[in-house]
Amino acid sequence: MSVISIILVILVAFLAGMEGILDEFQFHQPLVACTLIGLVTGNLEAGVVLGGTLQMIALGWANIGAAVAPDAALASVASAIILVLGGQGVKGVPAAIAIAVPLAVAGLFLTMIVRTLAVPIVHRMDKAAEEGNIKGIELWHILAVCMQGIRIAIPAGALLFIPAETVQGALESMPAWLTDGMAIGGGMVVAVGYALVINMMATKEVWPFFAIGFVVAAVSDLTLIALGVLGVALALIYLNLSKRGGSSNGGGSSNTGDPLGDILNDY
Repeated sequence: MSVISIILVILVAFLAGMEGILDEFQFHQPLVACTLIGLVTGNLEAGVVLGGTLQMIALGWANIGAAVAPDAALASVASAIILVLGGQGVKGVPAAIAIAVPLAVAGLFLTMIVRTLAVPIVHRMDKAAEEGNIKGIELWHILAVCMQGIRIAIPAGALLFIPAETVQGALESMPAWLTDGMAIGGGMVVAVGYALVINMMATKEVWPFFAIGFVVAAVSDLTLIALGVLGVALALIYLNLSKRGGSSNGGGSSNTGDPLGDILNDY
């Protein structure tokens, strides 16, 4: 791997670590992080496939109460680097996924360390606030966020200096029962992720769209791009109906919070 590729991979890892906290540009999401690493290393196809597969698994990872979800950023970056060093392309995706899940759990230890180190920073920010030192608050804030980026950048840099032959040998020595078992387990986690998302989004307004998408995907030969265009069209239709239902005051009807129901009541 060239020096420029190494620098770019570490930069992607740094951004993924920060986004795990900021959650603004979604660099920590597997689909984004793996794709970017695949792009800067010349393995775009393998990166996209790995990112899409991990993204399905990560749908079931969420911080609920005091429970902290596995580290999607570390899992994405580390598995993508291992996939690139392994040199197997798309064929190495199952093995990379088998490594990604344990790394995601191990990333919780790094998260705990960084958050522990951030406690004194909070006190220093409080002191700066008492003194009216706005620039001091900003400085400590930026430092705390950069710590999150370093949390992923350091393991990524360490992996990059492992000889590619060593990684290839380790991946090839993995027994089939392990990679197949992790693939099956990953598929089960995907189902749990979908169930969690559906449970959060399930309302009488969106269930018809879910049924339509499920049927169209199952009985047609449409490509993913065609299904995506159809989904965007349905979303735009729903947003338009939502605006009409929310602003409708005719016929003595009231806004019940159900945009489709409000429109039907008007008629």
